[in-house]
Formats: sequence, structure tokens, C-alpha cells
Amino acid sequence: MNTKNEELEYVERQPSRAKSLLTGLFVGSLVGAGTVLLLAPQSGSETRAEVRSGAIHLRDRTTEVVKDKVGQAKSKANQIKTDVQVKAEDLQHQGKDLLAKQLDRVAQAAEAGKKAIQNNQNAN
Repeated sequence: MNTKNEELEYVERQPSRAKSLLTGLFVGSLVGAGTVLLLAPQSGSETRAEVRSGAIHLRDRTTEVVKDKVGQAKSKANQIKTDVQVKAEDLQHQGKDLLAKQLDRVAQAAEAGKKAIQNNQNAN
């Protein structure tokens, strides 16, 4: 029974450990960012210009990637649309062929029925 209680306590402490770790990482990141800004070998305006340039470059790259992915998605959608249309046409032709065969069978059955009626009338 003791080991189960210990296990429960251990499991219950896990979220608080993760929270503590994440809090530590966040605070450490802030302290690190502040230290970098204070000890940077260039002026604040140069740093801001560099950050701005990096942000613009990142935006441009992101725009390119998004456009590329959208183009790929459109291409894939068009390919699927074409495949579906081809399959629908194929199914339509199969349906027409099946209908024609069934109509031929019905016509043959009707003709056989006519002959049977005529033969029955001639025999009487």
C-alpha cells in the first residue's frame, strides 16, 4: 500500500516539475536576452536594424514557403479532380454498357415470349 501512495505522489509531482522547468527556461531566456543586449558589440540602432532586416528576411522566406505549399496543394487538388473526372467517365461508360446489355436481354426475352405465344396459338 505504501508503494502505491508513493507512486501517486510521484505522478502528482510531475506536472509541478514540468511547470518549474518551463518557468526556469523562460526566466533564463529573458536573462540571456537582456545580457546579450547589454553586452552586444554594436549600438542599439544597429542591433534594431539587424533585427528588422532579419525579420523582413524571415517574412519573405515564410511568404515563399507558403506560396510554394499553396501551389503544391492546388496542383494536388487539380490532379485529384482530374482523377475523379476520369473515374466518373469510366463508371458512366460501364453503366451505359450494362444498360445496353440489359436492354438486349429484355428485348430477347420479349421476342422469345412473342414466339412462344405465336407457337401456342398456332398449335391450338
